[in-house]
Amino acid sequence: MTNKTKKRFRFQMPTAFTILFWLIVLMAVLTWVIPAGAYQTNSAGQLTTGTYHTVKSQPQGIWNVFMAPITGMIGNQHTVGAIDISLFILVIGGFLGVVNQTGALDDGIKVIVDKSRGHEKRLIVTLIILFSLGGSTYGMGEETLAFVPLLTPVMMSVGYDPIVSAAVIMLSTRVGDLASTVNPFTTGLASGIIGISPGRGLLSRLILWVIVTGIETWYVLHYASKIKADPTKSLVYHLREENERRFMTATNSKATGAITKVQRRVLLVFALTFGIMILGLVPWTSINAHWTFFESLNHLIVTTPILGTIVGHKMVALGSWYFNEITLLFFFMSVVVMAVGHIREKAFMDAFIKGMQDLLSVAIIVGVARGIQVVMNDGKITATLLHYGEKSLTGMPKGPFIICAFIFFVLLAFLIPSTSGLAAATMGVMGSLAHFAHIDGSIMVSAYQSAAGLVTAITPTAGMLVGALTLANVSFSVWWRWTAKLIVILFCVSCVFLVILTLL
Repeated sequence: MTNKTKKRFRFQMPTAFTILFWLIVLMAVLTWVIPAGAYQTNSAGQLTTGTYHTVKSQPQGIWNVFMAPITGMIGNQHTVGAIDISLFILVIGGFLGVVNQTGALDDGIKVIVDKSRGHEKRLIVTLIILFSLGGSTYGMGEETLAFVPLLTPVMMSVGYDPIVSAAVIMLSTRVGDLASTVNPFTTGLASGIIGISPGRGLLSRLILWVIVTGIETWYVLHYASKIKADPTKSLVYHLREENERRFMTATNSKATGAITKVQRRVLLVFALTFGIMILGLVPWTSINAHWTFFESLNHLIVTTPILGTIVGHKMVALGSWYFNEITLLFFFMSVVVMAVGHIREKAFMDAFIKGMQDLLSVAIIVGVARGIQVVMNDGKITATLLHYGEKSLTGMPKGPFIICAFIFFVLLAFLIPSTSGLAAATMGVMGSLAHFAHIDGSIMVSAYQSAAGLVTAITPTAGMLVGALTLANVSFSVWWRWTAKLIVILFCVSCVFLVILTLL
């Protein structure tokens, strides 16, 4: 008799696409149960509190469920399509692909690592700031995995451990994401969904970034100093011999190469691109009615006979930009990188398309998630759900409300680890609830991105985290044990910060 080996069933978390599709199905089922309703709107298109009324039921069927992601991308009379956001995501992917074609980002960090040998604490601080800035400004994430095997031998050679390298690289991008300033995949996406400028709330998010990056820096340095003084206090000390065999080789312990003049120019264009994007998104005249420099300059350019014709009379002034304008910026700057990086046309197109392919799933997931809103809006239950929320929020102070919203985002982020998917699935409703609670939409955006950054630093459903810990040979149980105090601190700081914003 042959003994058959029984395979143990191992649960695998479904992808964000599957989760979002089942949420569409759930919303469709709810259209058969929840009463349909509507609100009156003002001249700006905002829902007017206290005007809810019931309307004829519009239950959604199988056709509507499968049509929802398609309509979510292109839009209809009830729901604005996500195509502008998806196109922006694809173009910024192409831009990053062209930049990476030159190796400027990789070699730039390698040079920093090489020049910081013997000054490891300074290296830790420098890299935390750089990776945190990357997460905060353009959503740096999976591309950082290549630096784990590069930095780990450096840290181990001076008495640190792989936890330090994983934290410096991966955790820093999550902290930056928590306090996103202009990250197009969190701040930009969430702001676009609720119809506000991504530059709104920029100053407060910048302050939060300084605070949380400082906290992470202190936390990592404290642990690094402790285990250097006493290696037995390392949480992975039992793997010390294995890690030394794995990482401490002559090849891996040295960062090679130097940054070229071409790469310096590419990095300058890279930094300039994000600088221009920030200038374009910040609503200068909303901050101060007298800050009209960019509007005046733009008017001068477009009205100058020859120059205006060459540039284009429809050019939009910095400070009034939105997704169309920043998409144009990254597309144009991709061509500039091609020029300064001496990239041939075919190599440029290959790199640009490859970069778009890398973010294709992110671009599509926005449309799929928008399908949830399509079903809710077409089934006319959005207003009813908001009405329930409006009634429950009546009389609730702004502080408790924003904390409840933050906790809601935290819980849902475990279910939807994709920050773009989380934004697309929730911000439409949460933005309206913020309006009912008389809370600025930018504060709700801050609550969402704080939750997303916090959760993706610890959830096993985050592919980047899994990859980084695997490369560093750090188990999840050890990672959770090491990050526990920091996560609690960041959670409390986020709550206090959000409450303060509601009081200003």
